Amino acid sequence: MHYYFAPMEGVTGAVYRRTHHEYFPGIDKYFMPFITPTTTERFTPRQKRDIAPEVNAGVPAVPQLLTKSAADCIWSANALTDMGYAEVNLNLGCPSGTVTAKGKGAGFLADPDALDRFLDAVFSSTRARISIKTRLGMHDPAEFARLLEIYNRYPVAELTIHPRVRQDFYKGTVREADFAAALPRCRMPVCYNGDIVTEQDAQAVAARYLNLPAVMIGRALIGDPSLVTRLCGGPRADRDRLQAFHDALYARYCEAFGDARIAILRMKEIWFYHLNLFENSEKHGKRLKKSTDLRAYEDAAAAVFRDLAVREDIVPGWFHPA
Repeated sequence: MHYYFAPMEGVTGAVYRRTHHEYFPGIDKYFMPFITPTTTERFTPRQKRDIAPEVNAGVPAVPQLLTKSAADCIWSANALTDMGYAEVNLNLGCPSGTVTAKGKGAGFLADPDALDRFLDAVFSSTRARISIKTRLGMHDPAEFARLLEIYNRYPVAELTIHPRVRQDFYKGTVREADFAAALPRCRMPVCYNGDIVTEQDAQAVAARYLNLPAVMIGRALIGDPSLVTRLCGGPRADRDRLQAFHDALYARYCEAFGDARIAILRMKEIWFYHLNLFENSEKHGKRLKKSTDLRAYEDAAAAVFRDLAVREDIVPGWFHPA
């Protein structure tokens, strides 16, 4: 089984990917937060900071594109190939209202004919190895029969399926029966994404789909960074390992942003999930949340590692997975 780290805007940037890969081995691909290319045919300074080959050296990173313009997709995919990336992923799964209202992400699934024309143009004119992340449809999982017919026409390197429709967002259980029905009809390798929170969840997916080559895990890896390491036979992260990871990540954020306040805000996003690793963390979590300067934050973070025990098992349902 291959394990992929799903992208999370504002969290899984280059600094996070590099640090996680250093401290917690086992991830086969880190998917980058999506890039929205434009007609300018050049990446923005912010995008360049995340996709620059030198900041991703040694990390199996995969750029992700969010667009409904074939021309924009073609130039950016080819540019990423020229930068040395072996794969480019197309995002057809984002359910955000601001994204789908523009016909992008999962919103593109509502117009299969336009999607077919888009893919035809993209696969005809790119040098990149193209993979796709998709949902089952916009409103109804029955839409996936038509979508899969389209995907099967093209040399899709890999199809990551999140078994929900856009209208589901991340609510309720995944539509397992619809995924199971679609899997045998996929002509390309398939990756499963959705509601994998614990080791048992990942093992159950592997047991249900014996020929499934990969799973993608999102927020669960933010909260429990050694999850995949354990699935690969490695150890559960103890308090010392978690603190070493935290300290390295925080120091690198301070260096990258040049402003401790921005680094602290980024760390607080991670703590939102990460605190669930520790027993009786509510009081310490409030202290972290209230910290506004470097000294207060560092003292609050040190107190977590000093005072709290690491849970032996993560409680299922401790957050809404991606």
